[in-house]
Amino acid sequence: MARVRTDALPEPTPQSTRTLREALAAAGFTADGLLDLLGAPAYAALARGETVPALRATRGQEPLETLVRLFLLQRSVSRERAGAVLPLDEVLAGRWLERVTDPDAGPTERVRATVDVRPYSGPDGEDWWVVSDLGCAVGGAGGVGGSVESSPDVVLGVGGASTTLAGLMVTAPAARALDLGTGSGIQALHAARFASHVTATDLNPRALRFARLTLALSGVPEPELRQGSLFEPVADAEPYDLIVSNPPFVISPGARLTYRDGGMAGDGLCRSLVEQAAGRLAPGGYCQLLANWEHREGEDWRERVAAWVPPGCDAWIVQREVQDVTQYAELWLRDAGDHRGDPAVYAEHYDAWLEGFAERGTQAVGFGWITLRRSDAERPSVLAEEWPHPVEQPLGEVIRAHFARQDFLRLTGDEALLEHRYVLADEVVQEEIGEPGAEDPQYVVLRQNRGMRRAMTVDTVGAGFAGVCDGTLSAGRILEAIGELLGEDVGGLRARTPESLRLLVERGFLTPVAD
Repeated sequence: MARVRTDALPEPTPQSTRTLREALAAAGFTADGLLDLLGAPAYAALARGETVPALRATRGQEPLETLVRLFLLQRSVSRERAGAVLPLDEVLAGRWLERVTDPDAGPTERVRATVDVRPYSGPDGEDWWVVSDLGCAVGGAGGVGGSVESSPDVVLGVGGASTTLAGLMVTAPAARALDLGTGSGIQALHAARFASHVTATDLNPRALRFARLTLALSGVPEPELRQGSLFEPVADAEPYDLIVSNPPFVISPGARLTYRDGGMAGDGLCRSLVEQAAGRLAPGGYCQLLANWEHREGEDWRERVAAWVPPGCDAWIVQREVQDVTQYAELWLRDAGDHRGDPAVYAEHYDAWLEGFAERGTQAVGFGWITLRRSDAERPSVLAEEWPHPVEQPLGEVIRAHFARQDFLRLTGDEALLEHRYVLADEVVQEEIGEPGAEDPQYVVLRQNRGMRRAMTVDTVGAGFAGVCDGTLSAGRILEAIGELLGEDVGGLRARTPESLRLLVERGFLTPVAD
């Protein structure tokens, strides 16, 4: 079935939105309800934009099956069937549904959805609904393309990038939060849980309309909505405690699709966001965004991206994936559906991508996340690292704790470091690696089972030190005990320990105990 594109977006009243929300919840049209109805394989396929398994699972007449067919599978249903589960007159008047003639269904009057309404579970079990353009789930085999050229302002719903950013969000109480490039409003939805005031911006006016619908249907107070590019819409606003952005970070040769193509050369859009963020952050505020960056010939990507960080800001830059330029071009050509069209046009677009990369000396593209915190420090902490390994979301508290540890390390000299007490993080386990039957291990590994899931090799002294860090004794006292036990010079231990201690603290294996 072809995707329906309509500009007659819903214009509901608060009362009709509340009534619709109650009807959806009563029918079990929630994330948990979908999982129970569809089963895990079909549910996962639907999240990828694949509809066939869900169609097979919704052949009955139950209310939940009706809602899935209407709002997720873009199928029309009879007026009678829709009226059995929804307040039909209200949803028709509010433009959530529209009447349609289907020659294959005979004379029976039928209705279909005007928008995609997708159940979404909040961090604390909230039942939310994300509203977006029909058929624009992320990751389907056909891409979001279809009518890309005639619909460059399509608005996508929930995808892997948006859920990743939501899991990274630092959720400390905030007076003011900004969702820059809000799309269908997912980040604003999350920020509304802990921020007193939320502003959502987007270059695309359709996106602002969808964000309003998402928050209204989810029962969340409407954010302040402003239209414009990057920080222009909030140039006159007070600084923010949190800025989050899933921007149009795709490095492309043009600006075909508003939701993904920033229209700047190379990775210029992501660079601009990072460089301008400090001027919009309140002291201690965070800016968190997803980004792509180029790996250029003769340059270290870490140094290149770290150079974007403005003065007075700490930063943690994590590269999660790297693709060569051909893989990258193919990914986003498929996303636009070009692979399903004229082969000559596909080849022309492909060549344009590669030509742009060649002009800038780009050999690969990295994808990851960037978190800035305005510390106003004279010597900011800027860490850029590659971490392709599995992590455990949510990471918001891990990120907040990372920057708190940077403050501690920056302000604490080596001697003072040894006078502090530390505790071993709860999720850390110790592994001993060696030949079978050997009396002593060849080396010892400390491993985090949660969060970033880091592993760190330590010597016998390091393992013994970490193992007794329970917050009772200072690091110096522990070293004295280890020195006596192993017959080592305590002065030598004290001299060489601060470097490894700083690394254990920086990577989250040890946490300083506040006096």
